[in-house]
Amino acid sequence: QVQLVESGGGLVQAGGSLRLSCAASGRIFSINVMGWFRQAPGKQRELVSQISSDGSTYYADSVKGRFTISRDNAKNTVYLQMNSLKPEDTAVYYCRITTQLNYWGRGTQVSVSS
Repeated sequence: QVQLVESGGGLVQAGGSLRLSCAASGRIFSINVMGWFRQAPGKQRELVSQISSDGSTYYADSVKGRFTISRDNAKNTVYLQMNSLKPEDTAVYYCRITTQLNYWGRGTQVSVSS
C-alpha cells in the first residue's frame, strides 16, 4: 500500500508564490517518475510538470519559467515551487508517482485571486 500526502496549497494573490509538497510512504522500492497534475473546474486534468529518476524534467508551456519541480529521493518527496502565479493557475493540484503502477494523491486546492 502506497500513500501520498500533499500539502502547501492555499489562496494567494496574483504574482504570489506557493510551494507544494507531496510525500510518498508505504511499500515503495523505487520511484521512476514524480509529477504534478491539475484540474480546474469544468476542465480535464492536465500534466503540469514531472521529474524522472535521472533528474530530467518536463513542464507544460503554460508554466515554463514560473514553476520549478524538484525531488528528494531520500524522503520520497516531490516539490513544486510556483512563482508569479496567475488566476488561471487556480485548480486542484494532484501529485502522482510512478513505480510499477501509478499512485495519486487526493489533491490540494490552489486559488489565485486577481
